[in-house]
Amino acid sequence: MRRIDNQKPFAAITDEVMELLGTGRQTLPFTQRTHSLDAQNAYQITSSLRMRRIQKGETPLGRKIGFTNRTIWDEYDVHQPIWGDIYDSTVSYLSNQKGPFHLKGLAEPRIEPEIVFKLKSKPNSSMDEAALLACMEWVAHGFELVQSLFPDWRFSVADTIAGCGLHGALLIGPPHVFKDGEQAAWLEALAHFSIDLFHHETCVDTGFARNVLDGPLSALRHLVLVLENDPYNPDLQAGEIVTTGTLTRAFPVKHADTWRTELFGLDLPPAEIRFV
Repeated sequence: MRRIDNQKPFAAITDEVMELLGTGRQTLPFTQRTHSLDAQNAYQITSSLRMRRIQKGETPLGRKIGFTNRTIWDEYDVHQPIWGDIYDSTVSYLSNQKGPFHLKGLAEPRIEPEIVFKLKSKPNSSMDEAALLACMEWVAHGFELVQSLFPDWRFSVADTIAGCGLHGALLIGPPHVFKDGEQAAWLEALAHFSIDLFHHETCVDTGFARNVLDGPLSALRHLVLVLENDPYNPDLQAGEIVTTGTLTRAFPVKHADTWRTELFGLDLPPAEIRFV
């Protein structure tokens, strides 16, 4: 555990996170070691981490939104959405996955079924959900693997932001590329679908579109607004991938697990993944 100098806490936290990523190791929450870290200035660390990871050779691909699902707020004692960056080193497509996914290097990983968008044009916060949908190149369903750099998933909201938004990996299913004339049907479907999450052959939870801030497009609109008011980090841009938050509870994953989904009311294929 790196000592945090209260005179330069953000630099020390950035260094410590960089040392932890990919190792599976954990540390005490930063907010237990410095009183200067809050949710707003934790995004300064997000910016610093992005620069460091780019210098390391990683390429940012977009963002993940976390804690959009209000039904899990009490479980984690985090009562607001957060976001973090995703990278070419953490994003892959299930169609390219040859064999099981390796959990090595992830700290206490958990699985989250999510809706993922790719932007073809830049959105802004004045747009309603129909206009946001018109900004999309495609939509997909997949899994985010979240991880906790802090033991037993105990942290404050500022710790989750500084800890890369708890992002570990994003596994994306086959994208549906939007075509002319589909908007009304997809707008309705994205607001009302449901999903079952299976561990092996047991359904462990059912999620609903409304769980993620009333729907994935609503979650995206929230992120657009947050970023427009963020002095440290860039707005969403065309070409970015955004995953919108877990539709169910997040569940621990381990070696030899198989997880799959079934969707109802949304014309996307189910997803399945096995871990080693």
